[in-house]
Amino acid sequence: MSSGRWGGLLRVDATQPIIVRIAGRVSPADVPRLCEELSARLTGADATEAICDVGGLTDANLAAVNAVACLQLTARRLGSRIRLRNAGPELRALLDLVGLGEVA
Repeated sequence: MSSGRWGGLLRVDATQPIIVRIAGRVSPADVPRLCEELSARLTGADATEAICDVGGLTDANLAAVNAVACLQLTARRLGSRIRLRNAGPELRALLDLVGLGEVA
């Protein structure tokens, strides 16, 4: 997702654990909104884990890696963690390269 449009980039299911779906192309401008949304969903919830489904990503780039890193930091601050689902080999390789392989 390269524009300021928000629709479709993040969808959260209200089940345990919290499921976050990221689709399209992630840009650096999308990251704060992703973290705000995750924070809002985790605040007050008793979830210890949020699953980040990245199967809909169209481009495994550094903005996507930054989004995963920031989501993990947001989750940890709230006593939770992020686990990736449907991560492709390109995204897994980038996450390994920057030391975030445990998330994938």
